[in-house]
Order: sequence, then structure tokens, then C-alpha cells
Amino acid sequence: MEFRKIGNTELELSVVTFGAWAAGGWMWGGTETNESVKAIQAAYDHGITSIDTAPVYGMGRSEMIVGQAIKDIPRDKVQILTKYGLRWDTKKGDYFFSSFDNDGNAVDIHKYASKESIIEECESSLRYLGTDYIDLYQIHWPNLSTPIQETMEAVEKLIQSGKVRYAGVSNFSLAQFEEADTYLNIVSNQVAYSMLRREIESELLPHHIKEQKSILAYSPMERGLLTGKMTAGQAFPKGDHRAGLAFYQSENIKRTNEFLDKIKPIAEEKNVSIGQLVVRWTIDQPGITIALVGARNAAQSVQNAGAADIELSEKELSFIKDELKLLKLNV
Repeated sequence: MEFRKIGNTELELSVVTFGAWAAGGWMWGGTETNESVKAIQAAYDHGITSIDTAPVYGMGRSEMIVGQAIKDIPRDKVQILTKYGLRWDTKKGDYFFSSFDNDGNAVDIHKYASKESIIEECESSLRYLGTDYIDLYQIHWPNLSTPIQETMEAVEKLIQSGKVRYAGVSNFSLAQFEEADTYLNIVSNQVAYSMLRREIESELLPHHIKEQKSILAYSPMERGLLTGKMTAGQAFPKGDHRAGLAFYQSENIKRTNEFLDKIKPIAEEKNVSIGQLVVRWTIDQPGITIALVGARNAAQSVQNAGAADIELSEKELSFIKDELKLLKLNV
């Protein structure tokens, strides 16, 4: 496994980091706790020592699963990344969207990152995770009704108390990132990035490269679309958020699979899966520090870990780049 430093810090994360959103079940049609625990443990056994989670992933369930999975692993051998700022148990802050929890109960998600809320969330996360510190604490989405300064001051307090090592953000625009960075050293920005979603390359990515800030890429396989296992007319289980997203409409699935067929020979030559090839491509892109990849079972975790061992030549990367230019999706 390859490890990379986050920003200008001493924190090193595995280039393939375990993304625990699906493990929490919320918006993924549910989860099976034992399988999720085994998935995280298998990831660790194969070199994935970094785990990214959040309170809202299953309304605490993902963090509890992570805590259960790592309870017998020496704390300094794993890196825990979690988030704050999305609340389902308050009406304060900015309304985000309506959803259902894992039990089918209606919940309204709010972006809320006041000082008081952050301190409360941190204590809850530490308890669920079974640890006394968080390696990287990230605001999940911008909360426009709370001044960024107030939010960063709260995180600084947590750093000073030893409960948080480093501060990151997620889904921040360049302007939002720059403002947050004036109040506190923000070492990373977790954003959506994949072969199909590359908007950050125009502005955000160049800035982060110049300022030595890390990009943590989430959904590098576009939530399963880039595995090549989806087909036109794909059926999703009840509660799975992908059913209503444009990427997963039949025509886009068809066009994506046609693209994947063109790069499949590269994967076959290396005796790896399309998904592994996609993850390796992601972490090979300039400015991308790590890729967060989810797994629902141990077998998927082992496969994800194997992506770090792939080597892509400049010729292969160039071929993929050229094929991507020809891919047009209706999104």
C-alpha cells in the first residue's frame, strides 16, 4: 500500500481510503453490520489503514461500525477521518434535503456548524468511534448561515484540546476554502471526483496543488457506475439514492459502459478489474492525494486495496484521457 502526506502535515493516509458511507446504510438501501465490520477489517488487513466516515451516515451507525471494526487494532495504526455539520436532529441551520433513516422514518437534514453544535458532535463521534481523538475532522458541507470564522474557531478549540489532530473541509468551493484557511490551517478538501466528474480541474485543483493542500476524492467509481457492472434499466433497492440521479439513467449507463469497454483491454492485460483500474487512474491524477472507496463486504475491500498496486504507463494514461474526451453524458 502506498501512503501520502496530507497537506503539509505529518498525517499520512493510505492512497486507497475506506469510505464508510455505504457501510452506514443510509441512502444505500440499508446495510448489514457484520458484513460492514468484516469489510473494514479486511481492508485493514490488506493495507488500507485510513477510514472516512460521518455521523449522518446512518445517523451514527457508520461511526459505530467503524468503532467496532477497529476496537482491537492499536489506535496509532489507523487513521480516522470523520465529519460534522450535517444534523438530522435539529431544525437549526440551513435546510438541506429530506430523507429517511435506516428504519424508514422521515428525517430532514440541515447544514449546521455553529460552535456549540460542533463541540457536541465531536463528543458524540468520539463516543461512537471508541477513541479519544480524530485524525482529520472535516465540515461536511458549507453552512451559509454560520460564519466560517465561528466554525473554524470551534475546530481550533478541539485541536488545542487534543481531540482533533487536523482540520479539513468537504464540498467547499475555492472561495470558501480560502476563507476558512485564513482562520485555521485547512489541510484538505474532500470533493467529488471521478472520470465522469472532473469540474475541480479548472480552478480548485490548481490552487490546491500550488498551496500544497490535499484533495480527498470521493465517489471515484461514481457510486458503482464505473465498475462496469450496471446495465441500462438498472434496478436499485428501496432507499437507494442513485435511482433518482442523472448519472444512473439508462442512456448514461449505456454510454459509460461503452467507454469502459474501450479501456477494458488495459485492465485485462494487467489482470485487474475495471473498478481497480478506475481507482488507480484516480490516484494517478495530478493533485489527487487519495481516493475514498466504499465496500459492502470483505471481498470488495480486498479488491479495492489491490488498486494501489497497479502501475499505469504514460501511454495508458494518455489513451484513457483521449477516450474520456469522447464520452458525453446527459447530466
